[in-house]
Formats: sequence, C-alpha cells, structure tokens
Amino acid sequence: MNSKPLYFLSVSELSPLIQKKEISPVEVLEAHLSRIESLEPKLNSFITLLSEQARDNAREAEKEILKGKYRGPLHGIPFGLKDLYYVKGIRNTSGSKLYDHFIPQYDSTVAFKLKEAGAILLGKLNLHPFAYGTTGENEEYGHMHNPWNLHLIAGGSSGGNGSSVASGECPFAMGSDTGGSIRIPASLCGIVGLKPTYGRVSRYGIVPLAWSQDHAGPMARTVEDCALIMNIISGHDSQDPTSAHLPVPDYTQALKKEIKGIRLGVIKEALELPIESYVKESFWKAVDQLTDLEAIISEVSLPTYHYGSSIASIIQMAEATAYHSELIRKHGAQIFPPVRLRLESGIFISATDYIQAERARTLFYRQSLELFKTVDLLLTPTLPTTAFPIGTTSLKIGEQKVNVVSLLTQYTRPFNLNGFPAITIPCGFSENQLPIGLQIIGRPFDEETVLRTAYAYQQSTDWHLKRPPL
Repeated sequence: MNSKPLYFLSVSELSPLIQKKEISPVEVLEAHLSRIESLEPKLNSFITLLSEQARDNAREAEKEILKGKYRGPLHGIPFGLKDLYYVKGIRNTSGSKLYDHFIPQYDSTVAFKLKEAGAILLGKLNLHPFAYGTTGENEEYGHMHNPWNLHLIAGGSSGGNGSSVASGECPFAMGSDTGGSIRIPASLCGIVGLKPTYGRVSRYGIVPLAWSQDHAGPMARTVEDCALIMNIISGHDSQDPTSAHLPVPDYTQALKKEIKGIRLGVIKEALELPIESYVKESFWKAVDQLTDLEAIISEVSLPTYHYGSSIASIIQMAEATAYHSELIRKHGAQIFPPVRLRLESGIFISATDYIQAERARTLFYRQSLELFKTVDLLLTPTLPTTAFPIGTTSLKIGEQKVNVVSLLTQYTRPFNLNGFPAITIPCGFSENQLPIGLQIIGRPFDEETVLRTAYAYQQSTDWHLKRPPL
C-alpha cells in the first residue's frame, strides 16, 4: 500500500484501493475528517462541514462495494463543493451571511452527477462573497488562508477549494471561474485547476456571477484526477441553455498519448505585462522542459490581448450587477464593501458600453481562434506573482504599482472572455517556498490536448508532489 497518508493520496491512487477493497470509503472519509479537524479553523476552508451525512454516505458506499456494486472511480471518494453549487437540503450561502439560511430544493447538475457516481460530499467550501473577488478574503465567514503560509491569501474566488485540496482536507473540489477563480487559487496553493470550455460542464444550479463568462471545473492535486472528474461531470444538460450538445471523450485515455511534435505558442503580449522575475524564470524553465519532451515552441502574437481584461471586466460588471440588482437595492449596506463597490460600479455601465464590449469580444475571439492555425496550444504563466499578505490591495512589480485584482487576472481573464479551455499546473517555487503555476490554453472543446500536455509535463517534474508544511 502507498506509504503516504490517506488524505494525501490522489483520487487515482485511492480509487483502485477502494475498488479492490484494500481500504474502505469509511477509512478514507475518517482520514479526511481528522485532517479537517486538525487544520480548521486555521485554514478556514469550509463554510458548512457535513461530517455526519458524509459518514452515513461512506458506510452506504462501503456496503455497495462489498456487495459488488462498484459505481466507478469516484465511488467512495470525498470531495468539496464551492458554496455556490446547489445541493438539495443543504444551505448555500454564496459566501455571504445574507444567504446564511437559504436552502435549495434541488441539486445542481454537477452535484447530482457526482452523487450518482458515488462521490461523498464533505461540505461546502468558503469563497470570496458572491464569487466576486480574486484574493479569497471574506469578512463574514473569515478569510481563507494559504496552506503554504497562513498569513498569505489562498486566492479567489474559490479560495476554500485551493486551501482544502492543497492541504489534504479534500482529494478534489469543484470550483467556478469567471475571471480566474479556479486557476488563481490553484496556482497560489500549488494544485491543478481546470477551466473547461464554456458550455462543456453544466452550470445549472450554480449561482452565477457573470452568465456569459462563468465556467465550472475541477481542482485536484494531479492532472489525472481532473481527467477522471471531467469524465463524470461533462456533457450536455438541457437545463443549462448554454450547454454544448457535443460528445464527451474519455479524458483519461487522452493522457496516454505522447506530446512529441505538439505545437506550443508563447503569447508575446502576455509577457509584456508586469511579472516577477522569478515567475518568468520558472515559466521559461517549464517551456524548456516541454521542449525536452519534444514539443515545438514558437512565439505568437495576439494583438488584442492587452484589451482582453478590460473588455471582460466591462461585461462581467454589467452582468454581475444585473443579477444582483435587487440585492444591491435592498441590502447594499450589508454587502462586503469591496464587493459592494464592484457591484455598484456596474450600475454606471451603459447599454452602449456593454454592446461595444461584446463587439470587441467577437474580435478577440476571432483573433484567438486564428492563432490555432499555427499552434495546438498556448502557454502563459498562470499568475505574475506568488501569494502575498491578506489585506494587500496593490503590489509593486519592478517600477510599476499594480492593483492586485488586475494583476491576478492578467493571464486568466482573457480566456474567460473567449471561453477557451485552460489549466494551471505547478511549475516551480519561489525562494520563500511559494508555488508558481503554468497555464496551458487550448482550442474550444479540446480539453483532451490540454490535459495530455499538462499530464506529460507533470509526469516529468515533481512540483505537484510537494506538500505544505502543516
């Protein structure tokens, strides 16, 4: 048996042990509950912990497996849900005490699919209020803390996901990503985070932030785990009008193919933005490693890249304010101030501004698609910096002082604007032992190539094997 603690085994390591009855779902669950007990509230990953319900479900899974009714690779595997995913009968706060007593009467599609696969819900995870932030700060339920250094941000908005998976509280968690909210905490906490193509995974029953840029996706410690989860959660859903009616491949099969000859494009404009020197160094070392794997690297230009974040922000602000308009009118004074400011700012975006931004979005999409005539994937750093102290509002990079929201989304937000699939994987550590991420971006609905390349890189390095000193 693996010598690692059960709570640090990946889904792909736990799954065969459960299937072969070498360990039981009850053992796995108790290991994770003990880990949670030892780390909470230091990390503050959870808003709602479902210990007793999870124990009942683990005992039921154990009975099913002993009777030969094994459901598949997620049967008996614990997981967490960002507290935006509806689960029937369990409160859904959206990260705000304004919804502290709201209990949905139906399951989100993702929660339903995971339940049907036999996965065991540990609890609902902490987040930036209404998923509207990049740092994982929340004054109402408490800030999320980075497991590599508790004084630093875990990232947002899926901060509880990042801290729980990196620390061994959850083998995997489901997040949402509107401007980087899966990839930012995944990068800052040293795990893998996948934002699938817009429309690949149903968002039915997930509280929206900006409907045209929201994505649901997995966060785990390995690329293989993300592929396993994608096999379960992907596919058309008639309850989500934006859901794509396309066949779902076996993502785990894609991992077996080599990447020799794959064409990778480094976006020139992305590296013109403010970036810490040690992050840039790690990025180029990762590019060199991919070259050693016989990938073909070239520089590509996306002329509208520098406008991508601004275009996406205008659209996001208008859509977020539209969704929360009644809340702003009735309870504005009770909303977490930084979030309230963003929501109220959206009031001043005119219909003309929104339409012009959508027109610019079409140009950005077409230029993005054009790049894939010469390359198979795009590469950028995930973030230009590592985690920084909670409460920081701006950082100085070189001679430039940059607002942290703009800084943390400069490589992630453009790919919400065009809806292309993007993954972050660990590619290094700073001198003070903080994780650095590499972002790989693919063609629409080509998660297979994204996962295959990320997997090949991850298998050739050991960054993902490092664990926080907790």
